[in-house]
Amino acid sequence: MSLDTTALKKDFPILDREVHGKRLVYLDSANTSQKPRSVLDAIENYYEQSNANVHRGTYVIAEEATAALEGARAKVAAFIGGGPARQVVFTKNATEALNLVTKAWGRSHLREGDPVVITELEHHANIVPWHQLREELGIELRWIPLGADGHLDLTDLDRLVDGARVVSFAAMSNVLGTINPIDRLVTAAHEAGAIAVVDASQYVPHLDTDVRAWGADFVAFTGHKMCGPTGIGVLWGTEEILEDTPPFLTGGEMILNVTKEGFTPNELPWKFEAGTPPIAEAVGLGAAVDYLQGLGMDRVREHETALTGYALRSLTERFGDDLRIHGPAEPAERGGVISFSFRDIHPHDLTQVFDEHGVCVRAGHHCAKPLMKVLGVGATARASLYVYNDEADVDALADAITAAAEFFAF
Repeated sequence: MSLDTTALKKDFPILDREVHGKRLVYLDSANTSQKPRSVLDAIENYYEQSNANVHRGTYVIAEEATAALEGARAKVAAFIGGGPARQVVFTKNATEALNLVTKAWGRSHLREGDPVVITELEHHANIVPWHQLREELGIELRWIPLGADGHLDLTDLDRLVDGARVVSFAAMSNVLGTINPIDRLVTAAHEAGAIAVVDASQYVPHLDTDVRAWGADFVAFTGHKMCGPTGIGVLWGTEEILEDTPPFLTGGEMILNVTKEGFTPNELPWKFEAGTPPIAEAVGLGAAVDYLQGLGMDRVREHETALTGYALRSLTERFGDDLRIHGPAEPAERGGVISFSFRDIHPHDLTQVFDEHGVCVRAGHHCAKPLMKVLGVGATARASLYVYNDEADVDALADAITAAAEFFAF
């Protein structure tokens, strides 16, 4: 059964807002999702009833706070098919999680000349840390190219991964919505003797996820794109690779013992969680997992695929060649991320007009400048769909595009 968006919208208080006298049409969930009432209430309840530091106090509310944090960790582990909760490390966001991989694992395991393979679809968070290691250690950076159909061109994959130490890639593009062949890329990495690192920030909120079935070594994602709060992300890793990775940040919670001669890090996962962790944020993320599980990730995917198909069809029929939509043409091969260019109007100008009509769409390079160069554009407008969007929201976007065309007198 598909989602009842009319009823579901009522779960998100912000969608009751009006802006510029228009109803709020939020189409920027690839940037950050809106938060349901249950998540907001969970965070408020923690601060009102159980606010204390974790793993330290023996009094009631401290034990409640610890149970809430570790309960959220267990929920996240189950949600992604991650096995024992100790394999889930809480970070500030996916960017920090990916930096943990490069700065902690990479610095201790990579040497000059070691090849690292990434793709032309990557977010800067999965590019810049590798650039830093290239400058520091002299690693070699190889790129899997983008094909004309919006999918990765894997024709030369065997050569690209030959001798590689790392293959790091997005499960889904934040610009094109392209769903990458995770199994094939992980298998290619392992057959070449490399580890596989998956940036699942755009995938986990939208599709049923089983990280162990993927066979990946590290998986990173963030809470704020999956109905959770900002300020919390996740790094999942196999126990073997997490044990083999030195601490990233040091002090506080990640310490087991300290002497004048040195220190002993804590056990997993606290080895990587220096200082006071994001307790309220973890509670909110746990509530977001509960919310998405209540919807059913199969239904979430079904809804978004159908709505993406409607958007691709209706926008193309209405605007024809004036509108260029980037990425795969088949809705089943992409997520609900629709990056587009309209005539010669700059994306920032487009979205300013959209805002006057209450339509929230992001414009820019979307932290993917190498991909923008491949596409031959400086920026795009990006509408991104989620569980609370429906065909009326897509129609509102189309009306806003028409208004922009009229405003700029084309």
